[in-house]
Amino acid sequence: MARHRPLLDSSGMASAAIVGFGRYVPPFRIKTASIASHWGQDGAHISSGLGITEKSVPGRDEDALTMGFEAARQAMEVAKLSPSEISAIFVGSESHPYAVKPTSSMLASALELDPFCHCADLEFACKAGTAGMQIVEAFIKAGQIRYGLAIGSDTAQGRPGDALEYTAAAGAAAILLGPEKSKNAICRIDRTLSFTTDTPDFWRAADEKFPRHAGRFTGEPAYFKHVQTAVTSILELGKLAPSDIQHLVLHMPNAKFPSAAAKKLGFSKEQMALGFIVAEIGNTYSACSPLGLTRVLERAKKGDRILVASYGSGSGSDAFLLTMLKDGVPLPPDDRELQYLSYNEYLSHCRILTA
Repeated sequence: MARHRPLLDSSGMASAAIVGFGRYVPPFRIKTASIASHWGQDGAHISSGLGITEKSVPGRDEDALTMGFEAARQAMEVAKLSPSEISAIFVGSESHPYAVKPTSSMLASALELDPFCHCADLEFACKAGTAGMQIVEAFIKAGQIRYGLAIGSDTAQGRPGDALEYTAAAGAAAILLGPEKSKNAICRIDRTLSFTTDTPDFWRAADEKFPRHAGRFTGEPAYFKHVQTAVTSILELGKLAPSDIQHLVLHMPNAKFPSAAAKKLGFSKEQMALGFIVAEIGNTYSACSPLGLTRVLERAKKGDRILVASYGSGSGSDAFLLTMLKDGVPLPPDDRELQYLSYNEYLSHCRILTA
């Protein structure tokens, strides 16, 4: 397997840290068994290998903007920062509400951020949220800003009857970064790198409603090659072994892929346990690995090492080595009652079938 060799080791530069984090997952759900029963034997065959019992569904009035707002507001509350202290916001999504009108500028206005704010929308399939983390970290290291937001937010799409219909979910995660030496620093970013190739495993043309994918081609040459290369490379750069990592978060397109990748890389189920959320909410695309990270940040202990590796079709993986600077910060409990939809309600709710 080819290795990605970073040209620059920036470990000697001033470090950035996570100072706040937040998440939002809609209360609407559909059981994958409900989807499978509609499609009969074919549906049962598809759903049996995915390891997902239910997935989140966006509300009728929810999109990447509204979900990103909720996650970002929670991150700001955790960090105890005023909006005027935040001067960058990058929003990763493949379901931005507008084809031409930035989600980031609308969020900057809604959150009342510093008007002299670096704003941009990002798109790289399911790794656009972690790409935002890398950009904000670089801005902080360069001394360009003090605090910045990276958001992954998606209302993922799946064509009726396609395997994606069982996994494509909705949710948002916000990671608020600042200097390591700030009093609200929770978790330091030690290193990050990316591994990228032109591997067209998943795509959606501009005029198409649903994405298409290359079936089994999405496994070995796409997901596994990129995630495993990124993980082994960042461990090598940090002179670490899998046993030195307390928590592993991989992109979770389903339950099967990350579990298999972790095993091949030498990680245990226990190392994945905190951030392994896909079985209960599905694949939230750009929010997926950042959402897993928020779960870990709530419960990890001071000194714990965390390894995060996202994956975006097309194809690439962003990897991060992080170290907890204090014990985890629990988020407020989500007391909303889950609302389960039938398959027909789901089709109407998500406007999948239109007249």
